Amino acid sequence: MNKIAMVTGASGGLASALAGKLSGKGWQLALVTRDLNRLSQNPAVTTSCLIEADVSTANGAAEAITRCETEVGRTPDALINCAGSILMTPLHKTTEHQYRECMAANLDTSYFSLKAFINACLKTKQAGVAVLISSVTARIGVSNHEAVAASKAAVESLARSAAATYSRNDIRINAVAPGLMRSPATEWLFSTPNNTRQLDAQYPLGRHGQVNDVASTIAWLVSEEANWITGQVLPVDGGFSAVRPLQRAV
Repeated sequence: MNKIAMVTGASGGLASALAGKLSGKGWQLALVTRDLNRLSQNPAVTTSCLIEADVSTANGAAEAITRCETEVGRTPDALINCAGSILMTPLHKTTEHQYRECMAANLDTSYFSLKAFINACLKTKQAGVAVLISSVTARIGVSNHEAVAASKAAVESLARSAAATYSRNDIRINAVAPGLMRSPATEWLFSTPNNTRQLDAQYPLGRHGQVNDVASTIAWLVSEEANWITGQVLPVDGGFSAVRPLQRAV
């Protein structure tokens, strides 16, 4: 029997890449988005359970789990919350509305989708695994990212605390902290070759990230190969948060 993975924020670039990875590894998918019309033509979508729900609310997250159980037949084995947003605005120019939206997209979706998933696992007394999405900005200061950094740092704390609470129930909870990924949401940053070169130069490995870099890591974290890993935040950032390579004089 195939395992079931629920992926939220399913219309985004990371979720689309992850759907392809997991589908290729034999997972059955329940893809959750606020707007089904925005789902890509990814082949994995055509064989998935498609759910329209807003997981930034408690009711919406619970409904997504219920829909999965009804349409697929059982509680998902894995949850990956790919819902989120990027806000690159300095603190003094960030409006309250922008701040609230950022927290809802990044922290609230993580909190309520994880809560609904854990409730379902406890009810059915089954093991589970969840992966939340943090950011390099939660661990190293990056200018103009104050709201995103605050929301993602909270996501990391949520993952660690929940991992401690539910380890006795055989529920593993981890997070990944990506650096800059090129995706539809960030494509505007790569508007010129010079912009791309400047972005790449920030990373010790000499390039920006691709959604497949992070999707591959998540697929591993939910697999049996990672079944002794919980409470961790795994950087997937080309070394940005950890090392500073020797710079050669030009």
